[in-house]
Amino acid sequence: MKLKKIVLDLETQKSFEEVGGRGKNHLLKVSVCCIYDYSADRYLAYEEKELAKLAPLLQTADQIIGYNIKDFDFEVIQPYLNFDIFQVPYLDLLEEIEKALGHRLKLESVAQGTIGSGKSGSGKEALLYFKNGRMDLLKKYCLDDVKVTRQVYEYGLKNQKLLYKDFFKTKEIPLKIKDPQPRMGVKHQAALF
Repeated sequence: MKLKKIVLDLETQKSFEEVGGRGKNHLLKVSVCCIYDYSADRYLAYEEKELAKLAPLLQTADQIIGYNIKDFDFEVIQPYLNFDIFQVPYLDLLEEIEKALGHRLKLESVAQGTIGSGKSGSGKEALLYFKNGRMDLLKKYCLDDVKVTRQVYEYGLKNQKLLYKDFFKTKEIPLKIKDPQPRMGVKHQAALF
């Protein structure tokens, strides 16, 4: 049986400035949420109106994997779900990096150091794509982030370390990550409020 691991990233409809600053992530609203589903070996993109289809996948996941998902993505998507996403096992790569180094790093510097390539754009560009109705470009950008996160995660899982660019040097981050245990007896229904 394949583990049901989900790599997740999402983009928002609003910026922090539009909702009154950081700490109000629940007000940012999802524009698009993209995942890689290991059990089905496929990438999927969900617009805000399609999140009801995504909810059961998240609720029944053995693990949700992402970069800054605990403090950002989970808080943004939680208002759309009728279950507590924080109760689903997760691996936040940024959280693991912060534990190992004592400080945070941008995904870009970790991706450049670990896999030799980085993100395809910026969050500001993603907001513009949404505001201009360019869902095609928004989905591509978000899916690209999921692909980068997946490659970084797989490297970390295999090698028990990640690398990052620190000016002109590449430095190592020791990690202790492993595959999750399968979750037994999880109900397979979830929906939006």
